[in-house]
Amino acid sequence: MDINEAIGAFSGLAQESRLKVFRLLVQVGADGMAAGDIAKAVGVPKNTLSSHLAILARANLVQARKEGRSMIYAVDLEGTRSLLSFLMEDCCQGDPSVCGPLIETTLATCCSD
Repeated sequence: MDINEAIGAFSGLAQESRLKVFRLLVQVGADGMAAGDIAKAVGVPKNTLSSHLAILARANLVQARKEGRSMIYAVDLEGTRSLLSFLMEDCCQGDPSVCGPLIETTLATCCSD
């Protein structure tokens, strides 16, 4: 991930409803959640949620799949991994003996498939 992609991801999360949606989808996991259920859980109108989900999708933080008549949204694991790696890649002055295990542990626990 380059700095412009990271800025896009942070921009996607830099709004209360979008951050709530992202955190909800992290909790739900890979199965995801229908858009209507997300709207109810977060307390936003469906049309507003649609805009928020589009922003998160462009930031590679969520992805959608169609199931019947519903759109199911889930965390984009690769995008989330990339953002976490970007945040952590220079920790401890880039010392791989410290940062490597920290990055791997964080990504394995947080974003396993």
